Amino acid sequence: MKEFEDKPKLLLHSCCGPCSTAVVERLVDEFDVTVFFYNPCITEEDEYQRRRAAQMDFIEKFNRENAGKARLWFLEGSYRPAEFFAAVKGLENEPEGGARCRVCFRQRLEKTAEMASMSGFDYFTTTLTVSPHKDYKQISVLGRELAMRYALTFLDRDFKKKDGFRRSVELSRKYGLYRQDYCGCIYSRRSEED
Repeated sequence: MKEFEDKPKLLLHSCCGPCSTAVVERLVDEFDVTVFFYNPCITEEDEYQRRRAAQMDFIEKFNRENAGKARLWFLEGSYRPAEFFAAVKGLENEPEGGARCRVCFRQRLEKTAEMASMSGFDYFTTTLTVSPHKDYKQISVLGRELAMRYALTFLDRDFKKKDGFRRSVELSRKYGLYRQDYCGCIYSRRSEED
């Protein structure tokens, strides 16, 4: 389809289907978007599978609803929670939003940049900035640093602006998506339960 070929190619790291909804809505007119589901930080496999299923459900429904106008593509990174545990060793008791989260952001964004570079994408970005619980400035600095390393362009946008998070909640309801109540790792779940 020629209309998709005319747009720059964007690899969108997605933490989950619900967060990707509002971000995709903002990007599809401007970019040929491929959703990259890479989340070794989702440490319980059944939770990982629920979030993966919600992501796939959203993509399928979006593509059906937008047939002939826009299309989402999908790539999945390896699911290796042991790599997450190794990366955050010694940071298990850090508070949410602290050093452990920075390591997690780096792990996911670095893999996204690597995949974008190897696969010929023009841009990469992440859905992480749609969350009111994630530090946009940290993610922005990291994205720009990785863009330089991988000779790419990081699409530096704070997707929570203009009610992005609220819109993701609305769209999650519209599409009937499973919406989790914690970030993904057992440490974030523990802090939610405290």
